[in-house]
Amino acid sequence: MRNTSNMVFLSVMTPLLLAGCGDDSIAIAENPTQQTMTQLKRWYSQDQVERGNPLYQSHCAVCHKPDASGTKEWNKLDANGKLPPPPLNGSAHTWHHPLSILRRTVIYGGIPLGGTMPAFGDKLTPQQIYDILAWVQSHWSDEIYKIWNQRNSMANNRTGSG
Repeated sequence: MRNTSNMVFLSVMTPLLLAGCGDDSIAIAENPTQQTMTQLKRWYSQDQVERGNPLYQSHCAVCHKPDASGTKEWNKLDANGKLPPPPLNGSAHTWHHPLSILRRTVIYGGIPLGGTMPAFGDKLTPQQIYDILAWVQSHWSDEIYKIWNQRNSMANNRTGSG
């Protein structure tokens, strides 16, 4: 049964991960690939992080915890055969995904991916979703963010999308 669940998860995730960036019509604060010699610039502004905090606390904290620490055994199926809410603070897999996939996960939810996260596309505006993602990424260490940023830069260069 576990192999079947893994196959379903991979069959759903693979097309999502291979998909290019979708309609990202919201302007982001900075180009995600922009770096200076001394400091890695993040794509979001402090204003977005501040707007994202109450939105995260209202919509996400009940499952992912107020500090984004999520569930400790997030990668193990629960008694219902579902994946529990992962940490979003940079200690789990969230930072492995490009911004477009993170945005799509918020919009469409995690149920198609084997989890229980509901879809928020009808509850949050695109800007609110980016604000929540800014708040989440503000909890990532500079090292994790730098790796995430480099992966996204390479993926965008390969696909020509952004």
